[in-house]
Amino acid sequence: MKEAVVEIPELGEVNIRQSARACRISIRLKPFKGVTLVVPMGADVREAISFLKEKKSWIKENLQKLEEKEERLTIFDESTEFKTRSFALRLATHQKPNVRLALKNGILQVSYPQGEKVTHPKIQESIRYGIEEALRMEAKSFLPGRLAWLAQQHNIQYNNVVIKNLKSRWGSCSGRNNINLNLHLMRLPDELIDYVLLHELCHVHEKNHGPHFWARLDIMCNGSARQLDKKMKDYQTKIY
Repeated sequence: MKEAVVEIPELGEVNIRQSARACRISIRLKPFKGVTLVVPMGADVREAISFLKEKKSWIKENLQKLEEKEERLTIFDESTEFKTRSFALRLATHQKPNVRLALKNGILQVSYPQGEKVTHPKIQESIRYGIEEALRMEAKSFLPGRLAWLAQQHNIQYNNVVIKNLKSRWGSCSGRNNINLNLHLMRLPDELIDYVLLHELCHVHEKNHGPHFWARLDIMCNGSARQLDKKMKDYQTKIY
């Protein structure tokens, strides 16, 4: 079993994931992902579930905080300010029956039917789709070149880089040194974009998050790896 879902009384569905990188049993709570129990390969899953149940009160308390984070999703309207390094969002009504998207001269124009409420879930979904496709274009234009430059500075060689709309991760590095980067990186400040790219480049040599990984990453980040990692907690891949 590498991944499974179990029903835990008072907690609901819990994802159980066995990980070769994990050194100990741990519990992770993430917006829109719920509760994940991470179990090292070879560890007793029953023991891990018992550990989870012992932490039930803590989990319930933090699930409440998680729900509050999930409710922070922006409801876009004409007064919403949304900008990246290459485009700004603009909303307006039009006479046509469908939502239309256009990206031109640094403006992502979303036009929705007059008479419809901009808060309607389908219109909000279209706005988010437009933003994510514009972010994808922006990310493909910027991130591979920036990654290559940082890799050159630190004398690191990787194989391929792919831009994806990842659900919960900002990036990943495979065992074959292929790097995946989240298109939502384009919403982060420049220093945090670089931090994530350096984080994944560090995984080319260090495949876990042990002491050697953090020591190497700290050198690459000029002594600020932990501070930058802490700042990353202010951002979510799906909350914007």
